[in-house]
Amino acid sequence: MSTQSTARPAVASGTFDLGGDLTVNRLGYGAMQLTGPGVWGDPRDPDEAIRVLRRAVELGVTFIDTADAYGPFVNEQLIRKALHPYADDLVIATKGGQTRQGPGPSNWTPVGRPEYLRQQAELSLRHLAVERIDLYQLHRIDPKVPLAEQIGELARLQQEGKIRHIGVSEVTVEQLKEARTYAEIVSVQNLYNLANRSAEDVLKYAEAENIAFIPWFPIATGELARPGGPLDAASRRHGASPSQLALAWLLRRSAVMLPIPGTSRVAHLEENAGAALVDLSDEEFEALAAAL
Repeated sequence: MSTQSTARPAVASGTFDLGGDLTVNRLGYGAMQLTGPGVWGDPRDPDEAIRVLRRAVELGVTFIDTADAYGPFVNEQLIRKALHPYADDLVIATKGGQTRQGPGPSNWTPVGRPEYLRQQAELSLRHLAVERIDLYQLHRIDPKVPLAEQIGELARLQQEGKIRHIGVSEVTVEQLKEARTYAEIVSVQNLYNLANRSAEDVLKYAEAENIAFIPWFPIATGELARPGGPLDAASRRHGASPSQLALAWLLRRSAVMLPIPGTSRVAHLEENAGAALVDLSDEEFEALAAAL
């Protein structure tokens, strides 16, 4: 194993070209957990949050995912504080179209009115201190607003040079196909992990169309990691953690897969990055896939 691989393990995950022209290392980092409890307010340990972001880049991460709703805005501002001016190869992806009414899982409401999406994109530009957002994702489709108007506004922002590429989040295949009739869609971000593959049809469509698939909540070992379970046995064989195996499985599952494990601690970040160095055999991959 090369010294570079051990020092910057995320590099070993391989690369993907977003939109055909924006190269990122496939194992990224999801910044949501850096905010306060309930994804609300400032982090419990602001200094550790800064260390996590800087360490992620040191480990070879070139793709960081955030959203205006994380905090709200706290997450984007942390990224700016920690990493601006950004390295040339670092891609910061953010999202808009999801509002917050307070902390916790119940306080998320999609708002896709064109004027709101424009406002939030402009604020993200300011909070991240960039002139153009490399990847701007519609955080959720607002069922009260025609999708043509939501994607259409992002396309106008793209034409104005404020967005480089457009992505969508938590969509069906039919919604993804419709979105592509209004603009080029280079990524889709859906819930997906070893224990929950309900978005398999979306992944297969993304593979066929060379669209990046960004699985949120990529580590969900749960029952799979129980003593004597499939992840437990494989962990002992590899000297790896169940979380590392879950991420390694995602990286092996598809060349368009861009996992974004999140954490608020440097030690856990380093563990996750090590997943890129785990090489699953064909038999191990199939055994884990068949475990549920």
